[in-house]
Amino acid sequence: MDISEFDAPPKVVDALVLAHDISGNMTDSKETPKSPEELQKELQEFIQKFGGDVVAFPNSPMAPEAGGAPEAENTEEAEIPEAVLDFDMTPTQVKSYLDRFVIGQEEAKRTLSVAVCDHYNHVKRVLGTPEKNDANEASPASEYVKQNVILLGPTGVGKTYLIRILAQLIGVPFVKADVTKFSETGYVGGDVDDLVRELVRMSEGNARVASHGIVFLDEIDKIAGAQTSQGRDPSGRGVQVGLLKLMEETEVNLRNPMDISAHLQSMMQGGGGGGPSTINTRHILFVVSGAFSGIDQIIEKRMSEHNIGFGAPSRKEQGAESSAVLQNVRTSDFVEYGFEPEFIGRLPVRVALDELTNNDLFRILLTSEGSILKQYRQSFQDYGIDIAFEDSALQEVASKAVDEKTGARGLMSVLESCLRNFKFNLPGTKIDKLAMTADLVQDPAKVLGEVIQDPAAAATEYYFFIVREFEAEFARRHGVMLSLDDEAVPAAASLANEKGLPVKDYLWDHFSEHVDFLQKICEQAGSFELAVTPAILANPGCGAETWLTNDSKPASPD
Repeated sequence: MDISEFDAPPKVVDALVLAHDISGNMTDSKETPKSPEELQKELQEFIQKFGGDVVAFPNSPMAPEAGGAPEAENTEEAEIPEAVLDFDMTPTQVKSYLDRFVIGQEEAKRTLSVAVCDHYNHVKRVLGTPEKNDANEASPASEYVKQNVILLGPTGVGKTYLIRILAQLIGVPFVKADVTKFSETGYVGGDVDDLVRELVRMSEGNARVASHGIVFLDEIDKIAGAQTSQGRDPSGRGVQVGLLKLMEETEVNLRNPMDISAHLQSMMQGGGGGGPSTINTRHILFVVSGAFSGIDQIIEKRMSEHNIGFGAPSRKEQGAESSAVLQNVRTSDFVEYGFEPEFIGRLPVRVALDELTNNDLFRILLTSEGSILKQYRQSFQDYGIDIAFEDSALQEVASKAVDEKTGARGLMSVLESCLRNFKFNLPGTKIDKLAMTADLVQDPAKVLGEVIQDPAAAATEYYFFIVREFEAEFARRHGVMLSLDDEAVPAAASLANEKGLPVKDYLWDHFSEHVDFLQKICEQAGSFELAVTPAILANPGCGAETWLTNDSKPASPD
């Protein structure tokens, strides 16, 4: 390796020269060569002296012996994620999957579903088509404009979550970064190429797998070049230019020229490692997002200029809500905001996300598969405590979260403030049941005191809620509303404890075997609601006389 040909800052070159001397002394010195362990120790001390991180070198720091390392066994096709090659979902199917996790944002989910399907269908088409040798014949890659995405919307509306779920669905690596940590080359900050290098690290060093991943850049609005007396802010423009190349197609060196440790390690490995030294960004999907505060005013100004006169709609008629205004964003609006036209041109898919309402937040808690309630249930279960969340409590949480002005993130803030002291005080006590009620959300300290003073009452409240959940689920599934009275609820809890089952599981097991009988009772009684007493709970068959008002009775179950 010729150090003089190495393109790196002087500090790095000096380090490599010294490292080169060290490795040369190891082989050229007439004295007894140093052991690999001794050499590794010296290099570690040297790297730390230059402010680098401790690195782990291979077992032998020597260059590969004659013959070299064996070629990689994996073919190109084997290194490409199978999920990409097998991807055959339609946009409708993708959206249906997103519906399980993301509440609302219908237009955003539809747009992203189409963009993702288009992108990975194109990737499959390119991978399945041999490179064409005829220069006059266009290749599939040259005929396709990549579906890079720009997301607009306030914090906490699901921008990051949507893309992460999509990456998990497809089975490709995903990297998220805050764009504000990057800067133009020569400025303090990270290099935009580090995004792609991080994608490789997420792919366990497999560059081919990484080359089909998704890069998500948040806070993209922060690099909009602010207008100054000298023109545009140079730092923001430089980052845009750097990202522009990445988003279209470029070769990225997998080794950062500023990373001393990586270069020293490469030298000790004989300058290689067997894998590719670069990665092509042609098939990497880039998604950028930001709140874009103030761009709605630019849009409204443009729209009002085209609607001047007595017949012009008012601001209210045009839609004063920011999310509605953002749906009308154009390239010219982004340019006026401070972005380079070439940069925005690489982001053809524009998606505006809606602000989350009280009802949206309630549905996120209640129905989303990614609901934060699962985390809280698990955290209490880790302390041996079962917690139930009443609908009225969740509505209160959603209402308070709206006031936080942080979207879905506000849900966790509210839940944490309500339940933190319960998680501190209840573990280690005999209290193992807790119901989160509306009263608990409104006054957590008061309810905590009541729970500690009367654990039995707290447990009863928990069981009542669990039983009501069972009643609603049983009615939806079988068309029979079982209504356990105030005495039947603790009786059900006692019977469940005797069998070592959760109350809901016990009730399902107990009544599921009598479904046909109960449905016949409802048919003859002309009512789908059946009151359940402790006696009926013990033997559902004996409830016929209570439920029926005539002498015609179906046979009791065995």
